This record gives sequence, C-alpha cells and structure tokens, in this order.
Amino acid sequence: MSETRLEHDSLGDLPVPSWALYGIQTERARHNFAISGLKPMPIFVDAMVWIKRAAALTHKETGRLDARLADAIVQAADEVLGGQYRDQFVVDPYQAGAGTSHNMNVNEVLANRANEILGGTRGEYRPVHPNDHVNMAQSTNDTIPTAIRLGALAMLPHLLGAMGKLAGALLERGEEFDGIVKAGRTHLQDATPIRLGQEFTAWGGTVERSRQRIEEAAAWLRDLNIGGSAVGTGLNVEPDYPRLMVEHLREATGLDLRQGADRVQLMQSMGDQAGFSAALRTYAVDLSKIANDIRLLSSGPRTGFAEIQLPAVQPGSSIMPGKVNPVIAEMVNMVCYQVIGNDATVAAAAEAGQIELNVMMPVIAHNLFFSMKILTSASRTFAERCIAGIEADEARCAYWLERSPAIITALAPKIGYAEAAKLAKEAVERGMTIRELVAQQGILSPEELDRALDLRAMTEPGVPGDR
Repeated sequence: MSETRLEHDSLGDLPVPSWALYGIQTERARHNFAISGLKPMPIFVDAMVWIKRAAALTHKETGRLDARLADAIVQAADEVLGGQYRDQFVVDPYQAGAGTSHNMNVNEVLANRANEILGGTRGEYRPVHPNDHVNMAQSTNDTIPTAIRLGALAMLPHLLGAMGKLAGALLERGEEFDGIVKAGRTHLQDATPIRLGQEFTAWGGTVERSRQRIEEAAAWLRDLNIGGSAVGTGLNVEPDYPRLMVEHLREATGLDLRQGADRVQLMQSMGDQAGFSAALRTYAVDLSKIANDIRLLSSGPRTGFAEIQLPAVQPGSSIMPGKVNPVIAEMVNMVCYQVIGNDATVAAAAEAGQIELNVMMPVIAHNLFFSMKILTSASRTFAERCIAGIEADEARCAYWLERSPAIITALAPKIGYAEAAKLAKEAVERGMTIRELVAQQGILSPEELDRALDLRAMTEPGVPGDR
C-alpha cells in the first residue's frame, strides 16, 4: 500500500498520508503552520464536531441533505466524540486567520470517515464531500465563533466546581481557625489584630465572588451566531436553520443556548469572549494574591512569620536537607501569571477585528480554553493538596501579636492618638510590649489594661473595654 495518496484542491495536487482521515487542506496547513508543535485543544475539536453533527441533523430534517449521507456524518461525529480518531486533528493553534484550517480539518475527517461508513475510500470524497455536505450552509466565520462559545460553556461547570471546592476549603479553615487571634499586617507592617479565621474566610469569599463574576460573564456566551454564514447575513442558509441548529446543539451538549438576536453583530465582535476572558483574569489576579498570602504566612520555619504550616508534598531543595517549600502555592502563582498573559492576548486579538470579521479567533480560542483548563486544575489542586491540609501555629500567632506595637490603637480613644503614638515608638525602642510599657508607667490600672487590651475584642466592631 502506498504511503501517500494524491489529493487535489484549487491550488493543485498534494500528497496526503494514506493513513490520514484528514485531507489536502489539512495537509497544507500542517506544512504552512509548523509553529508551536501544539495541537488544538480537545474541547475545540468537540465543539466543532458538535456543530457539524447538528448541521447534518438539521439538513436531514429540512430535506436539504440526503438522509443516508446525514446519518453517516452523524455516526462519524459520534465516533469522534466518543474518543476515536483524536490524533487526526492536527492543525497548530497559530494558523490562518479565522480558523479555516481547523474548520476544514474537522470537515475532512468527518467526510472521510462518513465515506468509509458508506463503503467509500479516503480521499475520494464521494458520496460525502467536506465542503458540500459536512460544511453545508456553514462558514468558518460562523462556526468558529460558535465553537468558542460552546467550548467555554462546556468547560465552565468544571471550572466552577473547582472554584467551589477551593472556596469551601478556605471557608472550612476559616471556621476552624476562628478562635486564633493574630497580628494583622498592612504595608507589610504591624497592624491591629485579626483572627486567622477571618483571613481565611475572606479568601474564601473572594473566590466565591470571582465564581459569580465568571458565571455572569458566561451568560453572554449563550447567544450563538450560527447561521450567519460568511458575513452574518445568512447567505445560503435556510430560514429554519439557526433555530434548528440551536435546538440540536442544546440537545447534544445539555447547554443553555440561545439564537443570537443579531448574527452580524456577534460575528463582528469578540467582546463577549473578551469579557469572559477578563473575568478569568480577575480571578487569576485574586487567586495569585491569595497564594502570595499563603506563602508569606507560612514563611520560615524559624526566620519568617510561620503562623501557618502547609502540608509537605515534596522535598524543597536539591542541596539543603530537610527544606520544604510552598510548591503548590508557587504553582498557583505561575498559572495565574499565564492566565493574565493569555487574557492580554485575547484582548489584543479581540481588538484586531476588521469590519465583518475578527480573523484572530484561533488564538482567542486557544488562550481562552487554555486559561480555563489550567485555572480548573490549579484551583482543585490548591484546595486538595494545600488548603485542606493547612495547620495553624497558635503559639506563633500569639507571640507575634503580643509584640505588635499596633495594639496600642485600642488605647487611642482613652489616651489620645498623639500619646498612643509616643508609647508605640517607645515600646519599639526599648524592646518592650505595649502591655509591659503601659503597666510600667501606670497609665491604666491592671483591670483597665486587661479590658482595653482584650485582643479578641479588637477583632470585632467597638472600643475594647467600653462594651
């Protein structure tokens, strides 16, 4: 058997590997775009296959496509969605504008497999043709935007689930550590007391707010421009096609989808995708800050804060015996930096559209899906392998708190700001605690001092000692 078969397109002839389910246009893309060595994200393949499957069912329903051909395309699509032939989707994410190569890769694979099902031969495209039948009434310009929306919505439950797990782990630690009072810090300097549980609860709330923000941004992705054809006007598209497509896609994916009210607008603008990416970036910004805080509070074990202890998951140094590093939190930081960079790419690409189309959609798709994937994995791993196993060092928290000059703030209502500032400075200079200095100078009676320097009371509204 020959290692290649010869296929023909409008540019001429080209050998294609005989084993390939893809065809000549995919082969040209392989040669033209040997850029990153990356393959399309699996969800990008799934989303395109969902569209082709829905189109075959729609055209079968309207009578535009022979039922025998439609059924073969649907069977081929179901095989791919079931996990077969995944190695046949080979176009680099950095490819021709709009995503024509990715679209044709899917068209050719499904056409060749459908022809095999019908007794045909790979590369002959009879009776099923990739353009005439698999791509019937479609354009790259409406399938790729639709695929981005479908892919993001399909990945969304996994991301939201991982975020919920992380928020839950943080809130559990918040409840567990609620009785531990510690030094607050602002500007990396001593500040008034706070409970360790309050810090963790706040982090959990931050993740929950980002979760809600992402859900709200995703709602805009439910409007589909499928049926817009080349420029959004629906040329060569039957009037019932958009409605039927949404119905079949909704049934196949289980997603809450809607017909776009203005398919021209949805084709011109990548604003919905950029807005969703921005919500992911905002979560990454908050998540990285949480990881930074976790690393800082666990610093030590002797020369840092060491107020919390992280679970040890691997040795931390190839030269320093016994060293353990906050590796999970470090990984989270790196993921967040990547997501922030991905969003910058999405924003620039979304701005780069011209007139009826944004040709930068392939890089938008890749970065959006990649951000969702790594945020999902990082959030779940952070929850399971770090947050859930954190232990508090209550004695260390009490040690730093008692030595914090900021607790003098509780006395300011009684002795005035200026006198309190003077005492704080003197305590630091003399190496004394605020409690020791105030007692030595007899400013308050021992009973008044105990009431005023009630450290737990300082973590709630009110003036300590006046309750």
